[in-house]
Amino acid sequence: MYYHKKINSPVGELTLVATDKSLMAVLWENDDPTRIQLEESIEQEDHVLLVEAGNQLAEYFGRKRTGFELPLEFTGTEFQKKVWQALLTIPFGETRTYGQIAQQIGDPNAVRAVGGAANKNPISIIAPCHRVIGASGKLTGFAGGLKTKSYLLQLEYTKRNPTLWQSWE
Repeated sequence: MYYHKKINSPVGELTLVATDKSLMAVLWENDDPTRIQLEESIEQEDHVLLVEAGNQLAEYFGRKRTGFELPLEFTGTEFQKKVWQALLTIPFGETRTYGQIAQQIGDPNAVRAVGGAANKNPISIIAPCHRVIGASGKLTGFAGGLKTKSYLLQLEYTKRNPTLWQSWE
């Protein structure tokens, strides 16, 4: 059984989806409905895990949290799961290229496939696909939109380096 809760954030309304044991998804307000395949869910505002995920996201957006402590469950292909697990290793305030992620998972020729998997990441923000950029340093595809990706990177960059400002646009 899946449960969901909607929360407001600086990047728009987010829908959190969980089972009794794990967070399954963080979905964008205008998410492509075909991007992630989940069974129907029941709205449950007081679901313990969804409340905790909402609290941790609020702390993240409030610059009081640099990492998440939530049980996660990824649903996808084995390749996608490898990529999503690799995303979890990117430190707050840092970025990696798609090529670096491909190298990390042991498939250096899979750069485009890494990009495709990152775009289908079901647990946005918490599994930080926004921290993956193009080889040139430019922002590339992001399910939440490039403006949101830029916002998240700037939020993290200025929290980690308060006297610096990086323009990602």
